[in-house]
Amino acid sequence: MRNFLSINDVDSLSALLLSAQEIKSDRFAFNMLGKNRTLLLIFFNSSLRTRLSTQKAATNLGMNVIVLDINQGAWKLETEYGVVMDSDKPEHILEAIPVMASYCDIIGVRSFASLTDREGDYQEKILTQFVRYSGKPVISLESATRHPLQSFADVITIEQYKKRDRPKVVLTWAPHPNPLPQAVANSFAEWVRLADYELVVTHPKGYELSHDFVPESHIEYDVEKAYENADFIYAKNWSVFDQTNYGKILSKDMRWMVDSNKMQLTNSAKFMHCLPVRRNMIVEDSVIDGPQSIVLEQASNREISAQVILKEILTSQF
Repeated sequence: MRNFLSINDVDSLSALLLSAQEIKSDRFAFNMLGKNRTLLLIFFNSSLRTRLSTQKAATNLGMNVIVLDINQGAWKLETEYGVVMDSDKPEHILEAIPVMASYCDIIGVRSFASLTDREGDYQEKILTQFVRYSGKPVISLESATRHPLQSFADVITIEQYKKRDRPKVVLTWAPHPNPLPQAVANSFAEWVRLADYELVVTHPKGYELSHDFVPESHIEYDVEKAYENADFIYAKNWSVFDQTNYGKILSKDMRWMVDSNKMQLTNSAKFMHCLPVRRNMIVEDSVIDGPQSIVLEQASNREISAQVILKEILTSQF
């Protein structure tokens, strides 16, 4: 594995899941693999689980870790080519990337969607430039369109709790006060399909995701019907993907919140969310605090997913 940007960089999901089990049994079994290697984590956006879990995973492998918050600990970066740099951004990413790359062996990058320019977001301009100009392996810590470390951890978690080989997994839109990217939803759907689970995506009309991630055949607009016999309920808000209303909020319909009544329609389903979560908007207290909630196990598995990927890159590249 050279880079980890999406499922397209995965040769074998089953092999990654086996590696995850090996690491879960002993997180320090490969603690010399990263000796004298440095991981640079670059954050254009806020982070809690991604930052901490990836740092912990790297140190488990014996790596040095440098964390750079672009918004607080560095010059503001200009990311567009050909502009006159007379704004508040004194450094261009074309110089910054090779400089940063010279101090490390692997780079992790977190950069969200703008939600104003669909074409630019889905071209992954920032992540692509790191791959092109750094000369180092690059890991997506969440990008404009995907969050692969989260989705890999989600699949690890489903494997841990599933009671049948092909569980029914429901990705449900839920209301949120702010417009959010489609990245987690896109990525989760992509990985669930790769794992060959039964995927159902439910949301109000107008919130359709790109067909590249969710074919029309996987959509159910009747939320209660979607919940029926489900084994896992994964809640996530996302803003509109459609070009006309891209990045907008069309609805805050509270009927889409995950509540105990809808959970009773399921096959004793487990509740999942990537966190942070808006209680009593995305999910009712009684659900997230109940025995069906596995959100903390998901968060714990973020360390495992990051460590598996770092191990793959270290083994293949150095």
